[in-house]
Amino acid sequence: MSDPALRLTGIEKAYNKGRPNEVRVLSGVDLVIAPGEVVALAAPSGAGKSTLLHIAGLLDAADAGQVEIGGRTLSGQPDSVRTEVRRRDVGFVYQFHHLLPEFSALENIVLPQLADGVAASGAEARARDLLERVGIPHRADHRPAALSGGEQQRVAFCRALANRPRLLLADEPTGNLDQATSGRVFDTLMALTRETGLAALIATHDAALAGRMDRKTRLEAGRLV
Repeated sequence: MSDPALRLTGIEKAYNKGRPNEVRVLSGVDLVIAPGEVVALAAPSGAGKSTLLHIAGLLDAADAGQVEIGGRTLSGQPDSVRTEVRRRDVGFVYQFHHLLPEFSALENIVLPQLADGVAASGAEARARDLLERVGIPHRADHRPAALSGGEQQRVAFCRALANRPRLLLADEPTGNLDQATSGRVFDTLMALTRETGLAALIATHDAALAGRMDRKTRLEAGRLV
């Protein structure tokens, strides 16, 4: 059996730790996601889902517990190692696309590949293939301001998948889209994950979208249920 794409064990996190106004956000979170599995993460506002995603994606460190990606333990590793794994093995998508406004859709997908050492020709070919898969190859040369909200988010998915990560983390990725566009963007995401065997943890308030994923989890009182 292959290693889990993501394993979280006993993850704890508090803010203002040790102070009278300490806020405990995560209290022993355990989660395992297999390659190719798409898991929904639901939580009330302020419950810590973004914190959990940031810890899973090595953007933040837990106070306690272990983070494993692809069978490799990353907790306690130096920043250089965490940065390398984050760049190579983890893709991020947020509610707001955060595309670089001065670059075209194609260039936004090419840039993270160049940063990972991919040759320019190969990076462009990969970017064009991804844009073709999400149905907007004709928008490759358009900057984000010229794209619709749904198109921008599809480009954001392409950028997240550009370096062929093993794990996708998405924080309300369709939260600012209308229902029809949200459904189309989600269809694109599911197709890409199924084609590539990508594992995904997707935070969403949309019960209908969550119901289409392989498994649903909910963050309550600092734990997953």
